[in-house]
Amino acid sequence: MGQTLKCISPIDGSVYAERETLPPEAAAERVTAARAAQAAWAARPLQERVDLVMAGVAAVGAMNDDIVPELAHMMGRPVRYGGEFGGFKERASHMAQIATEALADIQVGEDATFKRYIKHVPHGVVLVVAPWNYPYMTAINTVAPALIAGNTVVLKHATQTLLVGERMAQAFQSAGIPADVFQNMFLDHDTTSALIADRAFDFVNFTGSVGGGQAMERAAAGTFTGVGTELGGKDPGYVMEDADLDAAVDTLIDGAMFNAGQCCCGIERIYVHESLYDAFVEKAVAIVNTYKLGNPLEAETTIGPMANVRFAQEVRSQIAEAVAAGAVAHIAAFAEDDGGAYLTPQILTNVTHDMRVMRDESFGPVVGIMKVSSDAEAIDLMNDSEFGLTASLWTGDVERATRVGDQIETGTVFMNRADYLDPGLCWTGCKNTGRGGGLSVIGYHNLTRPKSYHLKKVTG
Repeated sequence: MGQTLKCISPIDGSVYAERETLPPEAAAERVTAARAAQAAWAARPLQERVDLVMAGVAAVGAMNDDIVPELAHMMGRPVRYGGEFGGFKERASHMAQIATEALADIQVGEDATFKRYIKHVPHGVVLVVAPWNYPYMTAINTVAPALIAGNTVVLKHATQTLLVGERMAQAFQSAGIPADVFQNMFLDHDTTSALIADRAFDFVNFTGSVGGGQAMERAAAGTFTGVGTELGGKDPGYVMEDADLDAAVDTLIDGAMFNAGQCCCGIERIYVHESLYDAFVEKAVAIVNTYKLGNPLEAETTIGPMANVRFAQEVRSQIAEAVAAGAVAHIAAFAEDDGGAYLTPQILTNVTHDMRVMRDESFGPVVGIMKVSSDAEAIDLMNDSEFGLTASLWTGDVERATRVGDQIETGTVFMNRADYLDPGLCWTGCKNTGRGGGLSVIGYHNLTRPKSYHLKKVTG
C-alpha cells in the first residue's frame, strides 16, 4: 500500500477526497507502459493527434457543471465565477491552431547535391506536475502541446485538487486517447523524485513553489533530463501619472484579490505615481470593502476561503509583521473572518521593502501600495525582488511602457492589463520564478528536441 493523499476542503476542514499513492514498482510499470506507447502515438498524423486532444478538451467541458462545485470544495473558488473551462479551451485551441506551423520542419536548404533540415522530435515521456490554484488551466498549458507534439504524458496533480488529474484522464481517454498515452498518477514525493532520478521521464514540467522546483532539479541532476519550472512570484503593478486611474484600480485590485489572491501572476505590490496615489488608495479600499467573503458554494460570495488554513496563516503573519513595523491596514476585519481559511482581504500602505509582505510571495488577498515619483524609482523597486513573472504598467504611452518594460527583470510585460495568460505569447519567468517557457511556438520548442538532417544526394 502507498501513502494516503487527502484533500482537506477549506470550506469546513472536512476530508473531501482521498486516494492511495502508487507503490514505486507499480508507478515504474505505468511509466514503462507510457514509454512503450509513445512511438505509435507519435507516428499518428499530426491532425489526428490534434483532433483527439481537442475532443478530450470538449469532454472536460461537458463535465463543467460537476467541476465547478468540485473546485469550490477542493480549493475554495466561488462557484459564481464558473470554473476554468474558458481559459482551458482557449489555451488548448491556440496550441492546436499553431501546431502545423510550429512543428513544421525548419528548411535550411536543398539543391541538386544536398538536402538539409531540422525536425522537431518529441522528447518521449513528459511528466507534468500541476498546482492547485488553477488546476485545469495550468495543467493544459503543457498537457495539450505535449500530446500534440507526439509525447506521452504522465500527470501528477496537487493533493489540494486531488480529483482534477483523474477527471482530465477520464475525459481524454473517453475521447479516444489511449490510457497509456495520457494518464493520471497519484505519487508521493519520494517516488516522484526516484522516477526522475532513474530517467523514467524525458522532460519534466513543474509549476509550484521554489522549494518544489529545487527538489525537481535535484532529482534530475546528472540525468540531463530537461526541467521546466514556473515557481514563485511577487508581481508588481506601476501606475504612471497619465494612467486611466479607474481602469488601473479596477484591474490591479482584481488582479491582487481574485481567487483569494492565489494566482501565479497575481498582483502582490503596487507602485503609484505621487500625483495619483491618494485617489488610487481611496478607490482601492472602496472596491475591497464591497467584497463578500463566505462559502464559495453560495452565489453571493465574491471571495472564498484560501485553499488551506496554513496558506492563510502565512498571509496573516506577513500582514501582522508589516503593521507592527509601521504599515497601515485599511480594511477592517470582515465578520466572516474565522481566523482560519476565511481571511479578510487587505490593503496596506506605508510599506517598505524591509517588510516580508513586499518581498516574500504572499499568494493571498493582500497587496502593499507605495508612492513613487519617477520611472527610475519605480523600476528600481520593481526589480528589487527575487522573482520575475509579470509586471503591469499603466500609461497611455506605448513607447514609454516599452522603454520601462525593457528595464524590468520579468517574463511578461503588460500594459493596461494584468493577470492574464495570452497563449500566443511565451509564458515564462526569470530569477527564482524559474526557467523555460510554455504555450506559444516556444512552448512547442520546449516540448520537443531538434534533430538535424544533412542528406547528401550525390557521392560521385
